[in-house]
Amino acid sequence: NTQRYGRRPYGVGLLVAAYDEDTGPHLYELLPSATFLDYVGTAIGARSQSARTYLERNLTSFGDCSLDDLVRHGLLSLRDTLQQDKELSTENLSIGILGKGKKFEILEGTDTQKYLDLLSESERVKTSSRKADDKKDAAATASQAPATTTQDEGGQAEPMDTE
Repeated sequence: NTQRYGRRPYGVGLLVAAYDEDTGPHLYELLPSATFLDYVGTAIGARSQSARTYLERNLTSFGDCSLDDLVRHGLLSLRDTLQQDKELSTENLSIGILGKGKKFEILEGTDTQKYLDLLSESERVKTSSRKADDKKDAAATASQAPATTTQDEGGQAEPMDTE
């Protein structure tokens, strides 16, 4: 029952890719609330935040990319959504391609191997060592930041005199 307060109906998120001869490529996200958003790149679903983060960090390079480079960026963003120590493969990957003068095409199975070959072996697997490296970088950055507090004799933090 969708008329009762406190209960929401199930909804479906949907990404729609389109190409307009006048305005170029579009990627729309349709929300369960019947609204839509236009994106340059996005991801939806479980663990999609890491893919969106990757896309946001690399957004400026998309304009000058070849098709192979764009697909490679897509694969790297997908890799970040995989469960620990999982690998992108022809069994768990589908690629949709659409563009100027090109009809929508879905590549599946062995047809995706060409694009998987663009990734090095280490780039295909989401490993815990990659997260450990990120934590080391964050710790190194934090250790380089100037301290702004000290501890007094009782172990309480107090502001440092920075003058």
